[in-house]
Amino acid sequence: MRQGPAFKLVLLGDGRVGKTSMVLRYVNNVFSDKQTATIQASYLTKRVDVDGNIVTLAIWDTAGQERFHALGPIYYRDADAAVLVYDIMDKDSFARVKGWVKELRKMANKNIVLTIAGNKSDMDRHRTVDLQDSVRYAESIGAHHFLTSAKLNAGIEEVFLDVAKRVLELRKDGSQDGISSGGHRKSLVVIDDQPNLPPPSKCCS
Repeated sequence: MRQGPAFKLVLLGDGRVGKTSMVLRYVNNVFSDKQTATIQASYLTKRVDVDGNIVTLAIWDTAGQERFHALGPIYYRDADAAVLVYDIMDKDSFARVKGWVKELRKMANKNIVLTIAGNKSDMDRHRTVDLQDSVRYAESIGAHHFLTSAKLNAGIEEVFLDVAKRVLELRKDGSQDGISSGGHRKSLVVIDDQPNLPPPSKCCS
């Protein structure tokens, strides 16, 4: 295996959809039902084997900080990929994903790789976001859609591996404008956009 290029991946979504739980499950394989909102930036790293290439992700979880929306462009303007997370039990969180997509189209790299993750799939009996609608929306914007559960460790690995493969394919084809080179800072940032929202639910699966 050889060391492959690094890339920048940003997680976007409402503050209560479980992004931090997804990252902690992916990197450290841990989960807590009592996951609290992140109040300080945390730094994690993850190496991913993509067809014999080792891609290193340096992960910055800055969830919970105020006024994230205004700071959003700082994090995603030069991102190679974005994972947009919603709670399958919360239609508003899915609507917010669509808002993030519109913003990314205006501000981010025009060929940014997009992925949509419907989190908390372990609570499917309480689903309010129609799966077919979310899948169709993902297809309409050229994104891949996954169902995930940080609690059950379902779909998490698949999300990040799929993103890594797609970014590497674009690099190989030389078709992604402005993609960050291997010399760029490698980072994955978690953004919580939660103005005027109710308190986070206790379930962070």
